Amino acid sequence: MPDDFDRTEDRPVYVIGGGPGGLAVAAALRERGVRAVVLEKSDAVGASWRRHYDRLRLHTTRRRSSLPGLKMPRSFGRWVARADVVRYLERYAEHHRLEIVTGVEVTRIERSPDGSGWLLHATGGRELTGRAVVVATGNSHTPRVPAWPGRETYGGELLHAREYRDAGPYVGKDVLVVGVGNTGAEIAVDLAEGGAARVRLAVRTAPHIVRRSTAGWPAQSTGILVRRLPARLVDGAGRVLARVAVPDLSAHGLPRPDTGLYTRVREGAIPVQDVGLIDAVRKGRVEPVAAVESFEEDKVLLADGTAIAPEVVIAATGYERALEPLLGSLDVLSPAGRPLTRGSRSPAHAPGLYFTGFTNPISGMLRELSIDARRIAKAISR
Repeated sequence: MPDDFDRTEDRPVYVIGGGPGGLAVAAALRERGVRAVVLEKSDAVGASWRRHYDRLRLHTTRRRSSLPGLKMPRSFGRWVARADVVRYLERYAEHHRLEIVTGVEVTRIERSPDGSGWLLHATGGRELTGRAVVVATGNSHTPRVPAWPGRETYGGELLHAREYRDAGPYVGKDVLVVGVGNTGAEIAVDLAEGGAARVRLAVRTAPHIVRRSTAGWPAQSTGILVRRLPARLVDGAGRVLARVAVPDLSAHGLPRPDTGLYTRVREGAIPVQDVGLIDAVRKGRVEPVAAVESFEEDKVLLADGTAIAPEVVIAATGYERALEPLLGSLDVLSPAGRPLTRGSRSPAHAPGLYFTGFTNPISGMLRELSIDARRIAKAISR
C-alpha cells in the first residue's frame, strides 16, 4: 500500500458517497498514490446496505462481488447476506486506510473559480475544492412512491420498501406489495414465509424470472458472457431457457413477458432472480394482482377494475437518483436524470468529473463497480 502521496495536498480527489462504489474508487486511487477523500452524508459507510431488509442476499457470487484489493471471506458463503456485506465494507475501509468524512452532505458541485478543479458546497457552509470529483451516490438515493390518486387519504398503512426490515410487524395481516422487481418479489416471499395472513403482489409489467443458479451455474456468469451480444440473440436464447427452467405461471396471474429479456435489460429492467417467488406463486401463498391505479379511503383500486382492502401496502417502486440539485447546472445528465458518462470517461465540457454506480448490469453491480474504480483511478492518476 503506497504511503508516498502528499496528505497535506489541499486539492484531493473528492468521492461523494461511502457505498461500495465510492470506497472502491478511493481504494483504487490510494493504490496509485492519489489522495482521495470520501464524503458520506450518513454516520457510517454502506448506509444503503444497512437499511435493506434483513432477508437480502447478493444475487451475485461472493467470488465475483469483492472490491479491489480485498476478497470477501469464504465464511460468508456463496450468496452473501446483507449483514455480511456491511461488515465487509467496514473492513474494506479499515484495510485500505481510507480517508472518510461522515455526516457531510454535498449539495452542489460547480467548477472552481480558477477553472482548474471543482468546488463542492456541503452542509455546514463548507466549500471544498478538489482536483477531481467522483459521484458515487448510486441509483438508490431517494425512495420513490408514485403519486397515486387518493394516496393521502388512504386509511391503511402505506410504506416504501426501504422501511421494511422483516415480516414480524405484519404477522396475521393482509399485505399488498406493489412492484415485482427483485425487492418486491423478495419482500412478498418474506411476508408469506413470515406469517402474513395474505400476500398480494401488484404487477404492472410481467417480469422475466430467472433461476439464481442452475446446476451450480450462476445467472451472473451467463450475464457476463452475453452482455456484449446482440439483444435479439440473447432474447431468443432467454426464451428457450425460460421455457426449460421456469414454469409458466400464467394460470396464477403471472404470464411470461412479451418483450425479450435483454431488450428489457437495456430499458433498465433487470430480471427477477428466483429466491422462492415461483414456489410461493404456484402454492398461492403470493397472489399476483393487477397494477395499482388509485386509493379510496381503505381500498386500493387496481387496473383491472377490482378493489381490494389490504391492511398494509408496501411500495417496492424504486428510487430516484436525485442528481439534478447536485449537478443540474452542469449539463451532464440525460433528460431522465442519468449521468451521460460513466467509468473513466468525463463529459467533454466537465473534465475531472466522474460517475460510478448508476447502471444496473446483469453482469453484477459490485463487479462493474470494481471495474469502474480501476478505470477511474487510472484516468485520474494520468
